[in-house]
Amino acid sequence: MSAIPYRSWGQAASAGQKAIKLVRREMPLPLDPTSAVTCLPYGNGRSYGDSCLNGGGLLLDCRGLDRLISFDDATGILRCEAGMLLCDITRITLPKGWFLPVTPGTELVTIGGAIANDVHGKNHHRAGTFGHHVRAFELLRSDGSRRLCTPTENPDWFRATVAGLGLTGVITWAEIQLRPADGAFIDQETIRFRSLDEFFSLSRESGPKFEYTVAWVDSLASGRSFGRGLFMRGNHAQTNATDPVALNGAHLRIPFEPPVSLINRWTLKAFNEFYYRRQIRRRSRRLTHYRTFFYPLDGIGDWNRLYGPRGLVQHQSVLPHATAADAVAEMLERARRAGHASFLTVLKEFGDHPAAGLMSFPRAGYTLALDFASLGPGTSALLDELDAVTLQAGGVVNIYKDGRMSAETFQAFYPRWRELAAFADPCFMSDFWRRVTAGART
Repeated sequence: MSAIPYRSWGQAASAGQKAIKLVRREMPLPLDPTSAVTCLPYGNGRSYGDSCLNGGGLLLDCRGLDRLISFDDATGILRCEAGMLLCDITRITLPKGWFLPVTPGTELVTIGGAIANDVHGKNHHRAGTFGHHVRAFELLRSDGSRRLCTPTENPDWFRATVAGLGLTGVITWAEIQLRPADGAFIDQETIRFRSLDEFFSLSRESGPKFEYTVAWVDSLASGRSFGRGLFMRGNHAQTNATDPVALNGAHLRIPFEPPVSLINRWTLKAFNEFYYRRQIRRRSRRLTHYRTFFYPLDGIGDWNRLYGPRGLVQHQSVLPHATAADAVAEMLERARRAGHASFLTVLKEFGDHPAAGLMSFPRAGYTLALDFASLGPGTSALLDELDAVTLQAGGVVNIYKDGRMSAETFQAFYPRWRELAAFADPCFMSDFWRRVTAGART
């Protein structure tokens, strides 16, 4: 068993955490079904909360399952083991003219993790979630059984496992449909907006014309500047430049964890002012390498250390179109009044796609993500307030970004959780699932 300390990206950890490394997809799980010890698949640890941890139990470290099985460069269909990172897929497929159909804000996640969390990207309004592009996967259960799951074969197991947070078993391999891409660059336009009303107008205008849209919001701006930010939109550029290794890897690295968080109201106020005004013209257009466009923080190794020993928390909600404007404004104002500075405040629109999984987070509306340094009871109280605003607005909170919501709140957001519980492997458990189903009869 590994003694490596397994943590989430928000730096949550579990006492007594042990892990077993999986290295061959053909082998049975090293478990004793008669034991009371539970297990959970673990990818690359990029979930923010505790959905990837299982304190007192085992983690099944799947990073050793990282082999390419097949790739058809005529159709863009790729099959690989579940521990393969998204960056490794792109390195293979982009020179052949194919790109990920959906990608989150980091390429350092495994394909198994992308499915288990049903991740989304800047193109949800066009492409939906990652799960919409999964053609098949194999699900290995603790009893040794293996199921081929597709949207038409074992479809109920497919929908339970997509966004199932690793609770239904181990995904050993997966097959996905990639999208065509001419090169490694995005034709990007950045627009300064001065209010939330201006953001919503830009979003409505951009959706039909641009595959990728996202906005950064200055969470500390107040008065006449409240709601200002930068709106970024883009399409794959028609260019022959296909070098996928350009700008690869972290150019900077945070070498140690400071004793206190370096992300605070004073440092961020200066940063936000600079970031908003660094673009002199209201609109700018340029070719941007896909890594810069999709994964700006991947260029800073271990950037989560900036938040200090208590780590960071993220609150991400999605709010219906009808209530989003008021709810977004209220959440930004509550965070500002509470003195909590959000380092990366992201606002973007989701499209109206049927959910790929039972517990999929995205749905039609606008999603707001706020990153905070974890500062104890004050932070928890603010997050509870943001939960309440989200619930009142008819929205939901992203569960793979969560590490503290109550069982009552979770069950109000996700009333279909009992359906997932019916498919959960009896030997599988996570800190998250233990917390949000505590005391409930499944």
